[in-house]
Amino acid sequence: MYRDAADPWHLAERWYERRKYDLTLAGLPLPRYRRAFEPACSVGELTVRLAERCDRVVACDRVESAVATARERTSALPHVDVRHLTVPDQWPSGGFDLIVLSELLYYFDAPTLDRVLDLAAGSLEPGGTLATVHWNHPVPDHRGTGATLARTVAAVPGLTLTADHREADFVLQVYERTGPDGAAVLSPAAREGLV
Repeated sequence: MYRDAADPWHLAERWYERRKYDLTLAGLPLPRYRRAFEPACSVGELTVRLAERCDRVVACDRVESAVATARERTSALPHVDVRHLTVPDQWPSGGFDLIVLSELLYYFDAPTLDRVLDLAAGSLEPGGTLATVHWNHPVPDHRGTGATLARTVAAVPGLTLTADHREADFVLQVYERTGPDGAAVLSPAAREGLV
């Protein structure tokens, strides 16, 4: 698809995409993150938005032309590192306090999906945020929908669901990594002492 167009899904132009990105960012419980990972960043539209809320962003895609476009789009953002990687076989080292899995998980068969989720949970720091957002309509190339993926992600040990936004077109969920002491996850209002 990238051979015929630099942005085959028109991510920068469609109101649907811009709105979905806005909702994704609004669903994140913290105002700022130290180190984020965004696999399957495509042309970097969401990456640019994440960069506004993160001290450091590692983004990747398996398609070299998409990586080139994302690098160009983020070239003025020195805290963004766009890499040519294929997950799960190539996963960046170190921990993250934010991982965003957007429009990605439905491409994997069950064993590979389990591996991706294990890697995500394993590299997510205690108290870290995992955001997932996926198209919710059947597509021949997809192995699930947002709703079916939500059930799979919910079964990952050590994650607590903190936000669940469902529409006809997509499912957006936000999880937080449980700390080693199993302490309850605080809501944004509780973090600010409002409740």
